[in-house]
This record gives sequence, C-alpha cells and structure tokens, in this order.
Amino acid sequence: MAEIVRADTAPQADAVLRDAQQLHVLLDSHAVEHDREGRLSDAVVEQLRVAGAFGIFTPREWGGVEMSPTEAMDLIRTLSYADPSSGWVTFAIGFATGLAGAFLDRDTASELFSQPGFSCAGQGTRAGRAVRTANGYLLNGEWSFASGIKHATHVFTTAIDSDTGRPLCMVLPKDDVDLVDNWDVLGLRGTGSIDYSAYDVFVPENHTFSAVSTEPVTGGAVYRIGGGNFASVNHGAWALGVGRRLLDELAESVRTKADQPGAQAASAAFMENYAAAETKLRAAKALLYEVWEEIEEMLGEGGRPSVRLETLAKVALNNATWQCHEIAEFVYASSGSSALRSGTIQRLFRDMHGGTQHFSSSRTILQPAGQELCGLADGKRWVFHALK
Repeated sequence: MAEIVRADTAPQADAVLRDAQQLHVLLDSHAVEHDREGRLSDAVVEQLRVAGAFGIFTPREWGGVEMSPTEAMDLIRTLSYADPSSGWVTFAIGFATGLAGAFLDRDTASELFSQPGFSCAGQGTRAGRAVRTANGYLLNGEWSFASGIKHATHVFTTAIDSDTGRPLCMVLPKDDVDLVDNWDVLGLRGTGSIDYSAYDVFVPENHTFSAVSTEPVTGGAVYRIGGGNFASVNHGAWALGVGRRLLDELAESVRTKADQPGAQAASAAFMENYAAAETKLRAAKALLYEVWEEIEEMLGEGGRPSVRLETLAKVALNNATWQCHEIAEFVYASSGSSALRSGTIQRLFRDMHGGTQHFSSSRTILQPAGQELCGLADGKRWVFHALK
C-alpha cells in the first residue's frame, strides 16, 4: 500500500489556494478542449491533483486539506473563474471524496485512501435501491449527472435501504458500474457529467454510511454541516467565480473598443447597467460569505448550523446563482454578435445556464425557505433540500 500523507504533512489551505491561482493560464488554455471533449484534459487533472485541489474536503488525517467553508469558496471561485468546468469537477470530486473520508469507518477509509489517486464521484440526489444481504447490500439503480466520474477511481452513490427506508451513501470501485457516455448538453460540457447504472452489485456494509450523518468518524467541525449543506458552499462559490469572469471579460472588451465610433465606453446607459451588475455580484458574494462565516462561528463553538442558518445558506446559494444568471444575460446582450460566435463569453454564458439547472439552485427551494423565514416551520428541519 502507498503511504498515506498524515495530518502534519498534509497541504495547508492557503498554499493550495496560492497554487490554484497559478493554474489560471493552464485551465483557461484548456477550456475549449474541455468543452469539445466532454472531460478535463489529463494535464489539468494532474495539476489539480498536485495542487491538492481534489482534497478540498478530505480530512487532514487522510492527506486532504479539510478546508473551512469560506476557504473552500475561495478555491472554487478561483478555479471556476479560470474554467467553470474545472471548478465544477473539483468541487464534485472533492465533496464525494471528502464525505467518504469523514464518514466511513476508520479502517475502511484508511484502506481506500492508501490506494494511489483514490477519489470518488457520482450522484446523490436520485437514490437507487439497496437490498440487504450477507455482510452488505446488493445495489441496483440508474443515476445521472455524475460530474467528474471520468477522473475518479471510485463511485460515490446513494441508495435506499429496502428494509429500513434509510438513505445510504455507498462507495464502490468504478469498474463495478456501467458508465453511459451521454453528456451532450448546452453548458458545462467539460464536466463529463455522464450517467451510470448498477445491477445487483455487491457493496460491503463497511463501504456504506447513513446519508444524513452529521457526526464524522474522522475529521473536524466542517463535516457537522451534513452532506446537503455542502451544495451551498460549492454551487454558490462556482456561480460567483463565473459571474466575476463574465464581467471582467465584458470590461476588457469595452476598454479595447473604447476609441471606436459608438463605443459602449461612451454610453451612460451601459455604464449604469454595468455598475448595477457589479453591485449584484458583490452583494451576492457578501450574503453568501456572511452566512457561512456565521455557520463557521457556530461550528467553532462545537455546534451545528441552526435551521435558520441552513435556510439562509440555501437562500444565499439561490441568490448567487440567479444574480449571476442575470449578469450572464447582461454580458451576452452587451457583447453583440461577438458573443454569438464561439469564444470565451459564449462558453461562459452556456456554462452559467448549465449551472442554473442543478437541483440545489432550483427556485422551488425558496418556497420552504420562505415558510421557515416566516416562522411557519416550527419543529421542522432541513433534510437535504426539503423541510421535514
């Protein structure tokens, strides 16, 4: 077995972020290839691994970075600014691998993380069926949107225990499932978020854990937020990174054409709209970080996020996504025919629209959130993206 990098030699969050900032040119230069090929390039995947980015949520005991939510948001924004697909794959692999490291029993996690390049990807929002058998389960199901699975060694998936009705998370070798290479989409093409299926696949019991776990076996306070709340960290930060890049691309275009007749640089209306877009972006970022800073304070005191803070985290994610969607619409409309043609703005526009379709960013989540904010959800708690 390969030796595990122990906590005292695991990468530090600030060093990983600095290294990620140095990857901008590499990620940006491969973005067109990612969009065309439906996966990240080997060169990009290797450098993300070397930088420690895939270990964003892995416990330090298993060699990961175990970032706080706001540290993770800084990293995701940085990578998504350079290439939205790279940022998306990083948080998808980071999330699944991190939860496996935190909630599997220690012996199982130690064995898995001793394997060279161990990483997980899969799907958690559409559960399969797990039938108990001797020492484990037989897994059956079909799943979609397995972002990053082409770059992972293992599948991280969910299933319902047919005896108890409990949702389970399961970790199994990628070779045990059938991959369906069907990622033909408008945006986020480079994420390779293909489908996969499993039919009577045996999963040992020690490769499973409760999907609603909030007390980690390994690792610190960050895992007490529970699996569902990582969506607000991941998807909110992703949207902010893409929104920032869109506005910067537009500003650069305006400066380049400032001396041309009829240039937007001379348009008071355009400048007013650009200022409004900048305000939307900064306000969305401020809200998302404010909520997560409060949650981090609560975690530091040994607690878990309150129902109200979980509500605000979901609202802040939703706000970040749709404010950045409006920014994408503004940038596209302001860029004229150049945005219609293949290029950075067109790709970013498509990627942003792809990101809005994730369930965690659905506007329907605002309905139970509004109920809780009005004080009409006494005794209820968030279970993934629903109040129960």
